[in-house]
Amino acid sequence: MRVFGIDCGTEITGFGVVESCDTGRDRRLVLKAMGAIRLARTKTLPVRLEQVFRELCAELDRWKPDSVAIEEVFYSVNAKSALKLGQVRGVALLAAAVQGLPVAEYAPLKIKSSVVGYGLAKKEQVQFMVARLLDLAEVPQPADAADALAIAICHIHTAQTLAAQGAGR
Repeated sequence: MRVFGIDCGTEITGFGVVESCDTGRDRRLVLKAMGAIRLARTKTLPVRLEQVFRELCAELDRWKPDSVAIEEVFYSVNAKSALKLGQVRGVALLAAAVQGLPVAEYAPLKIKSSVVGYGLAKKEQVQFMVARLLDLAEVPQPADAADALAIAICHIHTAQTLAAQGAGR
């Protein structure tokens, strides 16, 4: 299973591709790619949204994932920021839909619980555990790419759990 994780942001949108390799009894996660789409504040919102769409479509086409995982909208004190983030999320969902890919959405608490074991974990803890789970020498940078990898890992863990529950019936 190859999962493309997306961490939406109004300045940086992170992405990460993780593959689950199940060889015999050994299950491991393999990093395939990670990166960040950096958006210039000087550009208009429509231009930034077009950039996110174009670059995500190119990466989705390049990595050909089985599915896309994205963080659910969280509530923000600043309504204007939440609306802008929602627009970036919409573009990310559209990019996945254009590619015909299924999309799974996860709450931030679920992602952190799945990766760290604690839903209120700090960003540094998430980065550390992503590095451990993917057997990386260093924590993934930028943090947005690490978050995208965490989202992909969460989806793989969830799919494996659901498959195991289905097999036990």
